[in-house]
Amino acid sequence: MGKIIVLMGKSTTGKDTLYKKLLSDEQLGLKRVVPYTTRPMRDGEKEGMQYHFVDEEGYNDFFLGRKIIEERVYQTQYGPWRYFTADDGQIDLDKGSFLLIGTLQAFISLTKYYGEEDVIPVYIEIPDRVRIERAIRRENRQAQPKYDEMCRRYLADDKDFSEECIREAGVTKRFNNDRPIEESLAEISSYLIEKGI
Repeated sequence: MGKIIVLMGKSTTGKDTLYKKLLSDEQLGLKRVVPYTTRPMRDGEKEGMQYHFVDEEGYNDFFLGRKIIEERVYQTQYGPWRYFTADDGQIDLDKGSFLLIGTLQAFISLTKYYGEEDVIPVYIEIPDRVRIERAIRRENRQAQPKYDEMCRRYLADDKDFSEECIREAGVTKRFNNDRPIEESLAEISSYLIEKGI
């Protein structure tokens, strides 16, 4: 039986980069899970790569079909943005282990859905100053930067990933990503191998 690895942490902690590199590690042999969102596509994103982009009607089809494993909604200045993982056939633990990026709530919901023994948390963190610098650089690269949304997300992350929430989710192992990426990858890979991946 495979496992589900949930890569999580506050925004701009380097999850996307780690995600790509972990997926390319042939020793781990991880398969990716593409979540869904109703938010607009960012510059450089492609359908089916980072997310499946759907509208509210698409979300409602999954909801009414009872196919949503976990979800969260953010009330933004541009309307509600939904992020969710659907039971759409992507995850089959008989066929290997899977990697996805999520939140603490996503991790909790996946654990309830699949069982504690099959879901492994990988919590990424960096100092707040570095997070802010990275967020500004990322937003500067957008054709139409949304600094207000960047600030909302930063503050929401402090609440969503509070020490109390991390503790309540049962996450005990953390990985510092404010160092050369190779060091972070080596530590995470060793941890996953110890966990039976």
